[in-house]
Amino acid sequence: MTTKDIESETVQSTGRSRGRKAVLPPADYAAPQVVEPLTGLVVRHCDRDGHVRDFDFSTVPLTEPLQRSLAVLFAARTRGWGAHTTSEGVFGHVQAFGRFASQRARPPGDLDEVTAALVKAWWEQQKHTSGGREAFRSITSLLRDDSRLRSGPVFEELTRRVPALPSKVESYELAEFDRIRLEARRVFRAALLRIQENAAHLETWHNGGFAHGTLDWVLGEALDQIARAGDVPRYQCGKVKIRYQRAVGGRSAEMTWKRLFLDRMEATALGILLMAQFGWNLSVINVMPTPKAAPDPGPDGRPTYRIPVRKHKGYRSETENTTDTGADSPGRLITQALRATRFARALAHDLAPGIDRLVAWRAHCPQRPIENPSRRTAVGPIRLGLNDEDAAGWRKRTGTGSPFRRGRRTVVVDRGEPSQHTRDTHERRYVLPDRRVQRQAAPVVAAGAAAAVEQARKTVSLAAKLSNDRAPGHQETATADCSGTGQSPVPVPGGGCGASFLTCLACESARIHADHHPRLVHLHQALTNARSILPASVWDRDWSDAHARLDDLRGKVGAGVWDRARGRITAADREIVDDLLSGDLNP
Repeated sequence: MTTKDIESETVQSTGRSRGRKAVLPPADYAAPQVVEPLTGLVVRHCDRDGHVRDFDFSTVPLTEPLQRSLAVLFAARTRGWGAHTTSEGVFGHVQAFGRFASQRARPPGDLDEVTAALVKAWWEQQKHTSGGREAFRSITSLLRDDSRLRSGPVFEELTRRVPALPSKVESYELAEFDRIRLEARRVFRAALLRIQENAAHLETWHNGGFAHGTLDWVLGEALDQIARAGDVPRYQCGKVKIRYQRAVGGRSAEMTWKRLFLDRMEATALGILLMAQFGWNLSVINVMPTPKAAPDPGPDGRPTYRIPVRKHKGYRSETENTTDTGADSPGRLITQALRATRFARALAHDLAPGIDRLVAWRAHCPQRPIENPSRRTAVGPIRLGLNDEDAAGWRKRTGTGSPFRRGRRTVVVDRGEPSQHTRDTHERRYVLPDRRVQRQAAPVVAAGAAAAVEQARKTVSLAAKLSNDRAPGHQETATADCSGTGQSPVPVPGGGCGASFLTCLACESARIHADHHPRLVHLHQALTNARSILPASVWDRDWSDAHARLDDLRGKVGAGVWDRARGRITAADREIVDDLLSGDLNP
């Protein structure tokens, strides 16, 4: 990959600039009305791309004063909404709230008549589904903007905490997601190779590499027509004009405009690859502008792209950088996307200067109007962006599922780090509720619990060594013999051990022989008796570990040896045990 390959995509820079003054609007310019002035019931929302959508609040089944009040609150919010999907969703919630309120025994006449009981009843109806909770959250947020509802019981209901229900969207199993990704890669790669091959032919034609009048020369001329107009010249019946019929080889899309343009499914495949590589959701991919390469690609000629990532709600954005370091690198996918869409983007720019979207493709039926211009922009035969219909088309055509929502969840969960959201949202909304993650975590949690139990067992198990006879030089303690204090867990200044004699059995330096058995049997019995008279918390804190180690000792020496030792308990053993339990022998 050289600088020449991406020179059309590179930001040209001739020096540092400290900015310039904005161009003033014409003297007769007036900002568009947000609320229609005659009735005050029609709110006009202009999204970030300049598309306008009107919302008629007279259709909300409420009194006119309440319709007007809701329209004012809604209009104030539209100034912060960059997409019609947001305004359409909120208006739908207003319609639902209006139907609910109008069916009450005493419908409110205006916002000052909205009561706590009404809001609570609205919550009781909506709380059972995620969509209902979103509607309640949307309406209460809107109503809190009115000064008449900022105090009293109604305000308390409007500020009710609305936790989200567990998500029912489950990430893909990795094998299933790999199949979707491989199918998208197959579809997009075939389209990219086709466009690259024809682009090379067109470049050779521009450079005069074909003899005039030859079949290759006519094909180059046809490609030039496709690049300029989106198709080869045709008769009204749709048949390719005679001049180009032999050169292109047919009238189908594959033989004509698809030589230089992606179609709908190929553009969707590109969107899937962008989602799988970067974790972007469909709304981000839909409005993504063309990434620009840094002015200086460096001595190795590898371009670094600056990618604006814009959220569809409001105007929040961030920037990601990625470098094309070779095959399978994230930057290589951006390079390929730029190559595959360059003719569609150039044609769109010629028809509508200033328009800029990365995902650009050619429609099979350009004359067909688009239903939602806020989610898909039409510029002549070119379509910019993707929407849910494209995902549904991919599912129907490939049989691999509608990939974007579940696919992004899969990417975010498997990466283990947030993507365009906070760490809290990553854990709360993506990782913890995901059933695949829960299934995968079950054996890990079980293994961790088993390890914890094993560690706890080791903590309270017998660490002292068993011996047949007392070894000369070992120092006798209240519960065992000590082979040395060098490994003491509680060393004291000047040498020695400061640990309690009750913990000797947990020390690897301790040695237990047959003479210790009677005393330890009596200590075990005394601790068992203390358990019946002491509070459980006190016994667990002070005596449970020592009792557990004695249980371990009894298992290791055997029940017969333990019972015979009980018959050899002496008065000295009882006195030592009493002093241990009273604290007289503990440091």
